[in-house]
Parts: sequence; C-alpha cells; structure tokens
Amino acid sequence: MDAHRLERVEAQVQKDLAEIFREEAQQDFPGVLITVTSVRITPDLSLARVQLSPFPAEKAAAVMQWTEGHHKQLKNQLVRKMKGRLRKMPELQFVRDDSLEAESEIDRILRNGGESPIQ
Repeated sequence: MDAHRLERVEAQVQKDLAEIFREEAQQDFPGVLITVTSVRITPDLSLARVQLSPFPAEKAAAVMQWTEGHHKQLKNQLVRKMKGRLRKMPELQFVRDDSLEAESEIDRILRNGGESPIQ
C-alpha cells in the first residue's frame, strides 16, 4: 500500500476510534478522558496498533481491561464508521500509551529539586 494512503487511513481510523471512545466510554467511565494518541497500521492492513492514553491515570488499568472485553464491539463500530472505505479491516490491538505519565513524572522530579541528570 502507498505510504501516503496508509497515513491517511491511519489518521481516519484514529479520528473514528476517538469518536467511538468518546461515545462508548462516557457510559462506562464517566469523567474519564480516553485519548487515541496514535494508530499504526501494517502495510498489508492486517494489524492496527492503537495507543490509548486514559486520564486520570488511576483508571488506566480498568480502561484497558474494558477495551479487551469490548474488542469486537469496537471493531464493528469502526467498520460502520468507515462505511466500506477498506476491503479489509485490520485487527485492533490496544496498547496503553504512558508517555504523558513519564513526562509528568520527570517534570515533577525536576520541579521538586530532584537530582539532575545533567551535571
């Protein structure tokens, strides 16, 4: 698949999944924000790796468990939103993106006078 087309497909899948999570997660996780930070799809469209960043972080384990339990439902909703734009819908693999937590932890350490790695 053309790299430019693959990027467009990834962006569309990310947008559609964000809408799905906004609608679905409000029912099961009120007050929790689930962000789809990135989507990477293999060139043969067999697998889509979806990175999720739940906020607050304390609910992350519950959100990831919920996504595994609702995997087929989420994929079916994505198929409906894509409306036949793809012949083959990739399998969805949900992965927790903890880069924001790592960034905030580093920021907290530096603000509280932690030991600087730059000497």
